Amino acid sequence: MKKGELTAFLSILFLLFLSLTATIIESATVQVTKNKRRADVNRAIESVFAEYQKDLLKEYDIFALDGTYESNSFTEKKLVDRLKFYGAGKGTYKIEKIQFLSDDFGRAFREQVIQYMRQKNGADYMEEFSGVTTKWVDQEKEKGKYEEEGKEVTGSLNQSLAEAEQELPTEDNPLELFSVIKEKGILSLVVPKELNISEKMISLKEVPSNRKLRKGRGTFKTQKVKSDTMAKLYFTSYLLEKFSAIDNPDEKKKLSYELEYVIGGKKSDKENLDIVVTKLVGMRFPVNYGFLLSDSVKKAEAETMAATLAGVIALPALIGVIKQAILFAWAFGESIMEVRALLSGEKVEVLKNKENWKLQLSSLLKLGKEEINVKKSERGLSYREYLRMLLFLQKEKEVTMRGLDVIEMNMRQKRGEFFRVDSCISKLEIKSICTIREKITYRFPVLYGYQ
Repeated sequence: MKKGELTAFLSILFLLFLSLTATIIESATVQVTKNKRRADVNRAIESVFAEYQKDLLKEYDIFALDGTYESNSFTEKKLVDRLKFYGAGKGTYKIEKIQFLSDDFGRAFREQVIQYMRQKNGADYMEEFSGVTTKWVDQEKEKGKYEEEGKEVTGSLNQSLAEAEQELPTEDNPLELFSVIKEKGILSLVVPKELNISEKMISLKEVPSNRKLRKGRGTFKTQKVKSDTMAKLYFTSYLLEKFSAIDNPDEKKKLSYELEYVIGGKKSDKENLDIVVTKLVGMRFPVNYGFLLSDSVKKAEAETMAATLAGVIALPALIGVIKQAILFAWAFGESIMEVRALLSGEKVEVLKNKENWKLQLSSLLKLGKEEINVKKSERGLSYREYLRMLLFLQKEKEVTMRGLDVIEMNMRQKRGEFFRVDSCISKLEIKSICTIREKITYRFPVLYGYQ
């Protein structure tokens, strides 16, 4: 038999090796358990977010989780319960951050829309419009300048007439257009006879843009686009794609003129349409007035008529101011005829010239009193394309929240009164505390959201 020995050194070495092996096994066991717990929670939260509102996606291509689960009430406990239902395992789960579609004036909604439009149409989809947006802004500024100038001309004329104790004749006077507008309103002048205006109305008390909304908490990273201008163009294109307007009304919706509501924000289709056509007339006025100032023939016509009116009241000194007022009225009348053409389904060219001018000065006398036939144009932009300009010039927060108003109204009509945009979750971060072994816990955050 051979003699065997185990020295103290080898005994200690063996114990160290055994301890190391046990430590590695324990560490591996803990890490595997951690990975398993994290995987369980990740899988559970993905399953929860897979319960997104299907009709919202189908109708508006927006992802959101209805936090009420069609129950007319929202509690965070429902989300935690769903996590556990989908196998998050035993543990404690606390919602650290949560974002609703309506938070921060609809930021989550707006971000999804912009990403959707970029992915659908490409990053360069709106490049063709990026160069003309400055012109839209400049045109809006010009409108304000000309409105002030018009008030000054009208005020000067009225003051001169009052001082002379005279009044302009009502017959053959193009300035009577302003009296007709004051009496009947612009809407009655621009709407074609064959067009029936919707009488639909809603209550504004409970729409998201007016009511007190549930708010989320925490901040989430956002995906930026090339510029604010491009973001506005993407969002505007989405509204034009998804929402109805008078050129294509949807009688099944709460409001038939949804784009007009986004611009006007009033309770009825008629009120919103009135606001839109007034804005369109105001938008077209600077273009038409600028052309009149550059056309010597039309200025001569206005001066001849001004001389006739001044002669009737024997005040030749007022020929200049009357001429200026007639040019304002003529440009205004031309703008009315253009908007009427848009509502009739025709197109209107952005720039004005002799060939596409519609309204003769003699016809201006009949505007609002009898039907006026003008030449039609197949060139230019449609009604909806002019709405693109108005939507772009609108305040971003107003457009976004009113867009949510429309979506909520239609979803509630289709799905039920439980639907609220301030219960629709777009992003969520959960703090998980799981027990690995006795006195060993694992804490980790889990973030999930729709992009």
